[in-house]
Amino acid sequence: MKNFSVCIAFVIVSLGSQLSFAGDCNDVVLDQVRKMPSGGRYSVSHFAKIRLQSSAHFESGKFFIIPAGPSFCSGATYLVFIRTIEALRERGQLNLDYNTLERLIIRDQRDGEGVWGRWNANGPGTARLFHELRLGRNFDNIDQAKPGDFMKIFWSRSVGRNEHGHSTIFLGTENRPDGQYVRYWSSNVPSGYGEKSVPRSKIAYALFSRLETPGNLERITTAPLVDTYLASLLRSRSSISEAGTKCGL
Repeated sequence: MKNFSVCIAFVIVSLGSQLSFAGDCNDVVLDQVRKMPSGGRYSVSHFAKIRLQSSAHFESGKFFIIPAGPSFCSGATYLVFIRTIEALRERGQLNLDYNTLERLIIRDQRDGEGVWGRWNANGPGTARLFHELRLGRNFDNIDQAKPGDFMKIFWSRSVGRNEHGHSTIFLGTENRPDGQYVRYWSSNVPSGYGEKSVPRSKIAYALFSRLETPGNLERITTAPLVDTYLASLLRSRSSISEAGTKCGL
């Protein structure tokens, strides 16, 4: 039997042609992580942003994801997110109209603008998007996390301006002689795409987002063009408490 243990069960509900999944999509997310390349170098240069746009080519109502380096963390996790959406569509488990899919295209959106602009923003970009569109639940208890959750790491308690964060996909924890380590996948300094482990003690705060109802992406067509909270974080400081409130915690 094919490994569709997550996201295979679904029921049709009164949401037009959308499907409502029972459970979550973590197995599908992990499948896409395994298909991503390794290495390619980490960079936040203008060239890296151009390469990201070309890595997610949208044509005839379908995304063709061909990742290339250099890369950066939010771009890496967003490519996995889009690949997950495409995988569900190919399996017949998700139906999104052209207008919704077009909103997923990576352009030169500013922070807080559209889907990519929300995902790429300072602060809790992914979690804010999940809360706003009801794509799945957000939480900050690592003991509840499971491989395939999207995880925003904050290396300090600062949120917004002057923050130090990392967009990742959680892979699990492991105990070592010097303590517990957290494993994740992302584009990491300096090598680019790949897995990494860090001591849990180095993470000041982590915010997890679990993809459960991807059909709710259609809500982006009626959402505000710009999320003003996320847009403000380039210049303003927020807090862990405010970030949690904005993400439904």
